[in-house]
Amino acid sequence: MDFLAEFEAKINLANQSLQKYFVKQENHQAAIYDAMEYSLFSGGKRIRPVLCAACAELFGGDPEEAMPFACAIEMIHTYSLIHDDLPCMDDDDLRRGKPTNHVVYGEAMAVLAGDALLNCAFETALNHSKVSPATTVEALKIIGTLSGTEGMIGGQVIDLESEGTSIDSVTLMAMHVCKTGALMMAAAKAGALVGGGSKEDVLNMEKFARYLGVAFQIKDDILDVESTTEVLGKPVGSDSENEKTTFVTLYGLEQSKKMLEDYTRMAIEVLDEYGERAEFLKGLANFLLQRDR
Repeated sequence: MDFLAEFEAKINLANQSLQKYFVKQENHQAAIYDAMEYSLFSGGKRIRPVLCAACAELFGGDPEEAMPFACAIEMIHTYSLIHDDLPCMDDDDLRRGKPTNHVVYGEAMAVLAGDALLNCAFETALNHSKVSPATTVEALKIIGTLSGTEGMIGGQVIDLESEGTSIDSVTLMAMHVCKTGALMMAAAKAGALVGGGSKEDVLNMEKFARYLGVAFQIKDDILDVESTTEVLGKPVGSDSENEKTTFVTLYGLEQSKKMLEDYTRMAIEVLDEYGERAEFLKGLANFLLQRDR
């Protein structure tokens, strides 16, 4: 298997689907559509929709049937970044190499753009689902739960309350399993469900994505120290400026690199029972291990 070719094909499928599902209206609400479009198509890595499609494919499903849910998750991810960058949160002026949404459109419109993308996510899944109503509802329950107070938003709350204070390893892990890992778990679980996986398969994909999400965050923390703004497309060193506890500040750089490898290995081990069918997902885990942005 040519991993990079498969990866590019899935990214293209995600981008094409987002273009199809996100339809701008040229009316008196045009300004909000412009702000939503700006962040949604600003060059994201599309890891979550790729993960959703790949998990559907693992269990014999059609990746295109996973796309309404994959795109919904990407819209939720994008809204979270818009809000995360706001002055009342991380106060960042650069995202993916471009000015952040509030810098371009103002704080009020950025808040509304994030809100609108959250609504658009569920509209997209409901309006374009190609699977049964029961499966659609179950997939949306997964996405809603893991993007909410017990998932992504809950992780952001821990992050916000932890600024300027030292937190322990248990709190740090809980924060990132929610803040970073939850949407990856949503993508993997929804994909497996739509693809026809069993309850055990869905739980296995949740476990895989939990480990993958932790590894992803550790890599982000390492890059925040070792990379540059030009490569990352966002400010480096912001965690230190905001006095945030990270894997690097808590464990040190070398131990964090070992943890990154360990969590990547644990994620891959979950896939062993699926044999060659899981080759792409194993490749994805290794690709994220080696990424430079």
